[in-house]
Amino acid sequence: MNYPAFYEQAPRIRMRDPLAAFLGAAQDGLMEYAYVDAVRLAGHSCPTVAGAWLMARTALRALYADEPAERGGVAVHMPAAEGEGVTGVIAQVLTLVTGAAAGNGFHGIGGRFVRQSLLDYATAPGTAAVQFTRRDNGAAVAVELDLSTVPAAPNLRELMVGALQPGAGAEQRAAFAQAWQGRVQRLLLEHADDPQVLRLTRLH
Repeated sequence: MNYPAFYEQAPRIRMRDPLAAFLGAAQDGLMEYAYVDAVRLAGHSCPTVAGAWLMARTALRALYADEPAERGGVAVHMPAAEGEGVTGVIAQVLTLVTGAAAGNGFHGIGGRFVRQSLLDYATAPGTAAVQFTRRDNGAAVAVELDLSTVPAAPNLRELMVGALQPGAGAEQRAAFAQAWQGRVQRLLLEHADDPQVLRLTRLH
């Protein structure tokens, strides 16, 4: 896969997955996820995918401090319906990282390692924040993504319209792609710890 170099510079997320340990998929269940994993899942890279990645990182760091978060140990509550806006895209990235799945998730083994129904939708009406709750101790945080301080290139729409034209040349398409990924790069490398972009609230 040939992708922009900054993907490798983006923050990584370390997890400990008890199911992976039990089945021998990873020693001690330790797994490290990179932004490119989210790109492969989504099939593209955009501010929504990058934002979801950073939301997961922000929430898990708050809930688990410096230790690897437990994959399958967090319930995720989306504030909107699955088909509303980019809710589904964000949820897919959060499932990748946290293991929390909706009704189609893993049923578990002997009552353990259950991932099914750890993610639900439209549970916090009136807010744009995603809620993350530790299943072992009930600690919970909410994270809201605000991209208003990471604006797109002023000519992005013009570049997109041009790139979508049937006769668009390679240079035209490349100019749009570079401008598009430029915003993603700024978000991941310059605003990964920006509280104005990733608004964290501790619930309990």
